Amino acid sequence: MAASSGSMHYVGLDVHQRRSSLCILDGNGKTVKQLEVRGDWSKLLERVAEVPRPFSVCYEASCGYGYLYERLSPMAQHVSVAHPGQLRLIYNSKKKNDRVDASKLAKLLYVDMVPQVHVPNADVRAWRGLIVYRHRLMDRRVGMKNRIRALLRGLGIICPAGKKLWSKKGIKWLKDQPMAELHALQRDMAAEELQELNQKIARAQRQLDKIADAHPAVAVLKTIPGVGTRTAEAIVAYVDDVKRFSGVRKLGSYFGLVPCQDASAGKERLGHITRDGPPVVRKLLCEAAWRGIRSSPALKSYFERVTHGDPDRRKIALIATAHHLLRCMGAMLRTGEVWDESAATRSPRPPLSPPEDTKRPLQALSSEVKRHT
Repeated sequence: MAASSGSMHYVGLDVHQRRSSLCILDGNGKTVKQLEVRGDWSKLLERVAEVPRPFSVCYEASCGYGYLYERLSPMAQHVSVAHPGQLRLIYNSKKKNDRVDASKLAKLLYVDMVPQVHVPNADVRAWRGLIVYRHRLMDRRVGMKNRIRALLRGLGIICPAGKKLWSKKGIKWLKDQPMAELHALQRDMAAEELQELNQKIARAQRQLDKIADAHPAVAVLKTIPGVGTRTAEAIVAYVDDVKRFSGVRKLGSYFGLVPCQDASAGKERLGHITRDGPPVVRKLLCEAAWRGIRSSPALKSYFERVTHGDPDRRKIALIATAHHLLRCMGAMLRTGEVWDESAATRSPRPPLSPPEDTKRPLQALSSEVKRHT
């Protein structure tokens, strides 16, 4: 394929690690060439570089989508990264293979109907990755603690009241317990792995703290009752640029905190939340909502209004409070304002369009945030 100038070409890529498919459409939407590229991504990029200029390219978001975006952007006039979940809804076909997928992506690009995803820069992607990695380490640590508890329970050993099992004294007490050889081996290996996980988590948190301390938006969100560094940094990292959302209500859809909707013939049914977006952020938001309910009269009042005095509605109310908290965060990121408990008590919902005179850059709030924190 010799490079030449002319009308726009549209390239669809079905990308895999060792083999990819490529489909090229001309300016009239007709297939110019369809081929299979064997080899790693460097071979694929070499083939894409041979496509006649100008051209646009589209591929599905998967592992490494950011790397491809950065390599394709200098070549292509426009790069579209498609949302895989929404593509499955559009193409729920019984005939599916790499060539067909590449052709469909090229046609979607041609008619300008690609459900695109936001591609953050490399630093933000690395920040997100470290947040998720720390969360997985925490899950592994919880699992290891449960295994140690199960071992003790199976042997009829009860930890003395008032002794914290995971403190230094508690671990020493655990290692001093008389056990059979095989049980003692399990205990020692579990204790060693627990110590290793603690060290890894501490190392990850030190690096995350450096990033969070240098980010003014994290400091702004930490002024909310119940919101700590981990929750604030996750929101800032995954929102990235709050201006890409038309309003703070869009954040609820992005993080999967809005209910599924089935509306037809004048009837509407709302189901469970969609659970779209990163599950790590939803979990942190729910934990922050629980803490906020205990420490903020405004959030507690919101929670109680949704509960209506019914204990069975507590889970529903918690999700609603987390959604409300997220909207508050979006408004704060837009305006740069810190949390105001009295204003939150008066208004159950943050304003979508704050007055122009209240809009201040986050960088100008460093001294004010320090006074609040």
